Amino acid sequence: MREFINRITRPCRKITDNIIIATVLSLVIMVLGSILSGIMLNLTGFRTLLSNYLQNGNLEMFLSSYLEFIGIWIAVLLFTAVPKANRPMLKSFWYNRNGNNLKGIIAGILLGFGTNSFCVLMSWLSGNIKFSYYGFEPVILLMFIAAIFIQSGAEELMDRYYLYEKLRRRYASPLVAILVNSLVFMLLHIPNPGFTAKAGSQIFLIGVIFSLLVYYYDSLWAAIWFHTTWNFTQNIIFGLPNSGIVSEYSIFKLEAVTAQSGLFYDVKFGVEGSIGSSLVLLALLTAIILMNRNKPEKSDVWAQAEEKTAAKAAEAEETAPKHAAKN
Repeated sequence: MREFINRITRPCRKITDNIIIATVLSLVIMVLGSILSGIMLNLTGFRTLLSNYLQNGNLEMFLSSYLEFIGIWIAVLLFTAVPKANRPMLKSFWYNRNGNNLKGIIAGILLGFGTNSFCVLMSWLSGNIKFSYYGFEPVILLMFIAAIFIQSGAEELMDRYYLYEKLRRRYASPLVAILVNSLVFMLLHIPNPGFTAKAGSQIFLIGVIFSLLVYYYDSLWAAIWFHTTWNFTQNIIFGLPNSGIVSEYSIFKLEAVTAQSGLFYDVKFGVEGSIGSSLVLLALLTAIILMNRNKPEKSDVWAQAEEKTAAKAAEAEETAPKHAAKN
């Protein structure tokens, strides 16, 4: 049994990297982050300022629901930076030349906007949805960009950063980290209105795509911006349900009475619940895999940390005899 465990796990593994424990810890971070957000938003008086500016209770509540994810950012980074064993993860968060750079951000933005817009376009051309222009308010639009970035980024930090890296440290096969974090990501969306098996399979699929952006390109920021612009495009630009939830503000409004489910649209969950959008994402997933076939992982922070520790130990061994000889 010990030989089997040693074969499927890595020498740098920690007990807290076990699938169950790591998943529970990520959920604890989510809860603690949500509590922290509530405290921050209330104590700072931000909710009152927001309410006074918007003069719209429903819009203020909806925008706040996104902003309440800010505490998760803080909680994740604390759980990363405070325990010394977790600090190598920070290399996957900060700017790097591999993928966490402007190029990675632009790629994420284009992928999120492009894939979602294509699905919306196909649904519109099919006659399943119709739009009417609602309005364009630059300040509110910028507020939603920031708010959705906070919400989408928080989910990516929980799943494609903390949980992914914890599992990557323990298990030899990267598939464990990729598939398990994507499964947890999907399960967290089950309570959303209109959730279906089709919607769940697509959310799992896009979680795998986000994970591959981290694995092949070392670009957590590409995943964050892909996630952000996907949500922003369907929810704020086109007024479609985002995982079943319709925004209180959007540039275009969906004529919900005339909406029909079709290849690229589901009346309860939006484009995310459709077979067509799943096929688009499956094509993207296939392209990423084919483009990177036979390529290794872009950056393994745990292997790098082990090499650094080994190098320091070797240096200490070399200098020890010299000190002994002098004495």
